[in-house]
Amino acid sequence: MEIFREFTFEAAHRLPRVPEGHKCARLHGHSYRVTVHLDAEVDPQAGWVMDFGEVKQVFEPIRAQLDHYYLNEVPGLENPTSENLAQWIWRRLEPALPELSAVTIRETCTSGVTFRGR
Repeated sequence: MEIFREFTFEAAHRLPRVPEGHKCARLHGHSYRVTVHLDAEVDPQAGWVMDFGEVKQVFEPIRAQLDHYYLNEVPGLENPTSENLAQWIWRRLEPALPELSAVTIRETCTSGVTFRGR
């Protein structure tokens, strides 16, 4: 069974590797929505895959590193595309959440990316 928990944060960035004149090369911000997916068997005693509060507890330090920051200055996010951000978050969640099955990033209400690991 797959469960998910959504989180939001606000951040600014620019994309330094886009073609000259591309609008995303300029400083701008997003209201990011991150969805963390976990895939595991339902615990027959608890009746759930995992307490959503545990997922929140694991994600909170990551959110604190990103919320209201300039992502280009976060180590490992010098080119903070949504694709790179999804992989960056995955690497930080995976040790604490072995059930992790996907990380989805929405940078706008119509655009996003899903990373399902290596």
